[in-house]
Amino acid sequence: MNMANSSNANAPTPCPICGGVGFLRRDVPVDHPDFGRAVPCVCKLRETQHAELDDLRKTSGLAHLTQMTFSAFRSEGIGLPPDKRKNLRDAHDSARAFASDPRGWLLLKGGYGCGKTHLAAAIANERLARSEAVLFIVVPDLLDHLRATFAPTSRVTYDDRFESVKTAPLLILDDLGAQVTTQWAQEKLFQLFNYRYNAQLPTVITTNRELEEIDPRVRSRLADATFCKIVTLLAPDFRQGGVDTNGSGISNLAHYGDMTFESFNSRDDELKGDARTNLRRIIFTAKDYAEKPHGFIVFTGEYGCGKTHLAAAIANAISQRGGSASLVVVPDLLDHLRATFAPGSTVTYDQRFDETRSAPVLVLDDLGTENATPWAREKLFQIIDYRYVAKLPTIITIHREAEIDARIQSRIFDLARSSVNEILAPSYRTTHRRAQAKPESGYRRARASNAS
Repeated sequence: MNMANSSNANAPTPCPICGGVGFLRRDVPVDHPDFGRAVPCVCKLRETQHAELDDLRKTSGLAHLTQMTFSAFRSEGIGLPPDKRKNLRDAHDSARAFASDPRGWLLLKGGYGCGKTHLAAAIANERLARSEAVLFIVVPDLLDHLRATFAPTSRVTYDDRFESVKTAPLLILDDLGAQVTTQWAQEKLFQLFNYRYNAQLPTVITTNRELEEIDPRVRSRLADATFCKIVTLLAPDFRQGGVDTNGSGISNLAHYGDMTFESFNSRDDELKGDARTNLRRIIFTAKDYAEKPHGFIVFTGEYGCGKTHLAAAIANAISQRGGSASLVVVPDLLDHLRATFAPGSTVTYDQRFDETRSAPVLVLDDLGTENATPWAREKLFQIIDYRYVAKLPTIITIHREAEIDARIQSRIFDLARSSVNEILAPSYRTTHRRAQAKPESGYRRARASNAS
């Protein structure tokens, strides 16, 4: 190729190919279509790409995240138990390793304010400090920028903008799942992920969603363990002080601190026969579950028989070992969810709902006493179904005669995943059994159905 013009002698570091001019003429025959045409040099193409990336970077908000560096990240958290401190350190180390050598994909997932955006921005800032091209953008903003290219006044075409995002040397997508899931948005995101997956381009994604909630086509790319590393952050919201109060912000476990296995009265001097044997067995089952929490465990019986004490004892035992457990009374939980719709609420419905359904260990006390409106039934089913599918440790207490929604029954009384324990002992507040047999309860019907 021949240079189109003489090189600029004043250029500090002229390109060795074009001499700093930016364009070349191809050495082709006279009858070739490109004969005499100036074509961009590699340096010009690189400069154009960097300019396009810089334009997107300015609109992405990274300019306001310059303080989010690895050195500013609190990898020990604030007041966290040992397991969460280790989890946060591991997440920090994984992000730092990726920033040093971006290969494959890194998915950072966790609840609101857990630090995933900080780590993603720290990766971007680290690469920029090394003069490497990087694009950081919030997913809903990305879709807005793509839509904006269709406006008559747009300075850039849709194809150019989408191409810049698809081919970015390092792309960081913040808050996947926060976008409005229209068919167009799903299609654009799939095209983006599919292109970068096939091209093996390094990508960082943050989300507070579970993989099951993401478009299956995108999920299949994220689930490729040979290419995508998934890091789940367990820390609570840093914006609320980062203090872990044994689980979610609505947990009442602190008020049940005296309900331990040591303080539980086995009533050996009072109970006789089957009732005493039954309670001993259930205490043993509860202690065993506290050591190895998995799936569902259900305690049912009459009021005052000790089912809430055993549920709280499990949660307290887990908490004392440094784990995280939440205890919520079901009617109170629904009130907390409703309260998020109030104009003055400091927490969103999504935050409150997500922290409940994804709690590491959750006690749902007094299921069946809530105001069973269709909305309440639907919310409870969504929480219980999510935990059922994810096999998250869940402790449930139910009054013997509570009427439970049929869909919820199918989950909590599934004996393949749930340990169901009916306490035969009467209330602590009485010393005699009931005079009359009670009508068959929803629990007994479900148990009989499972047994058959």
